Amino acid sequence: MITQFFTERLHVRKITTKDSEELFRIWSDPDVTRFMNISNFTNEQQAADMIYFLNQLYEKNEAVRYSIIELSTNKIIGSCGFNSLNKEHDRTEIGYELAKASWGKGYATEAISKLIDIAFQEMNLNRIEAKIDAKNKNSIRLMERLHFTYEGTLRQYEKNDGKYADIQLFSRLKSD
Repeated sequence: MITQFFTERLHVRKITTKDSEELFRIWSDPDVTRFMNISNFTNEQQAADMIYFLNQLYEKNEAVRYSIIELSTNKIIGSCGFNSLNKEHDRTEIGYELAKASWGKGYATEAISKLIDIAFQEMNLNRIEAKIDAKNKNSIRLMERLHFTYEGTLRQYEKNDGKYADIQLFSRLKSD
């Protein structure tokens, strides 16, 4: 599995425990975690534990998470990756989040576009899925911009901070 890649403005590499301080800063922001199925973190150990968990999934070839690093500053501005890999059915689910200061600059489009290329060309997958909170208009627009197809709404599919959330399912096929 690919452990790093570059885009015009980003270095995207497999997440490591050394990233916990910078990712804690992002994952502790309630605006960033608002539409994620996690509550914002309250201490750096939670970030370290999450990275450990994600790397365990990587070792089992079930997922891979990358830190997104802005080349001009060499700072981590978010993470992205394949949340679940299903080799039997040649599909994966993508996920991503960016620090609030990096919103609206095209970084998500840049990183996810390259992830799509990797999934279809390098990993030979057939389907990529994205599950987006129905209230997350920015991520929905990103999926539309990247030519994902809206497949439907999973009603009250996830629980976040004690409240049920409708999740919209998007997909893109290799043949699209």
